[in-house]
Amino acid sequence: MGNLLKRALVVFTLGPLTLLLIYLGGWWYFIPFAALLTIATFEYSKLMGEYGWRAPFWLLLPIVIAQWILPIPVRIMLFGQSIIVADLVSPALLISMLILLCYALWLYERKESEDATGSWMASIGGILLLGWLGSHFFRLRGLDIEQVVAWTTLAMLGTWIADSGAYVFGKSLGKHKLSPRLSPNKTVEGYLGGIIVGTLFTVLIAFFLDLPLVIALILGLLVSVVSPAGDLGISLLKRSVGVKDSGNLLPGHGGALDRIDSLAWSVAFAYYLILYAT
Repeated sequence: MGNLLKRALVVFTLGPLTLLLIYLGGWWYFIPFAALLTIATFEYSKLMGEYGWRAPFWLLLPIVIAQWILPIPVRIMLFGQSIIVADLVSPALLISMLILLCYALWLYERKESEDATGSWMASIGGILLLGWLGSHFFRLRGLDIEQVVAWTTLAMLGTWIADSGAYVFGKSLGKHKLSPRLSPNKTVEGYLGGIIVGTLFTVLIAFFLDLPLVIALILGLLVSVVSPAGDLGISLLKRSVGVKDSGNLLPGHGGALDRIDSLAWSVAFAYYLILYAT
């Protein structure tokens, strides 16, 4: 089966399911995305281990989960109006940083790692990437605004469409490599095509969803421009350890980390845009 057909089957199977989960919200939305991020955390830990750094899954996961459930919009989405309305993310992150520091010091003193400093930084990177950044999947859907379902749908659809547009334009018109060392198949023509297609379709979908078109235009540009950087960032991790995919979760799509690499950045930018502009 060709790679394009595999990609298409996954998109047309999981795409509608994802939109249904966005519509349902609450735990129906949280649990599947939490599972995806959990697998991504495992893959990240494994990649760091291949590089010689220790970012153990058993240590990362509880801290990462805390970053998902402690933001106020997420607590309200899952549990209703929260009794504690204070920001719990910052003190949790402070404690987490201390735990990671103590772990790195233990590694150094016990000579359990040749590079305890690298292990410390790798663990912090995992918390920020999969915990703080990943939490925006839940923060965005948990926003207490009108049409939050439509905005969440638009952010994800815009990213997927931009990615598909970049793939098609790159295959048909691509001549100039965008990042030949990290991703030889990505081209400047594909990147620009993804921006054009992603932005246009984001505005078009926003029109049918009755969303403000100016904000939708900004959103379309944001997700189309920034999402490839997230993809290349994970490619940098993979190339450093000499692997093509972070895992084999989905045929033709790689692992969970490969699936959230660009989307996590898109929903984070979408969250702050929608939070302050609507």
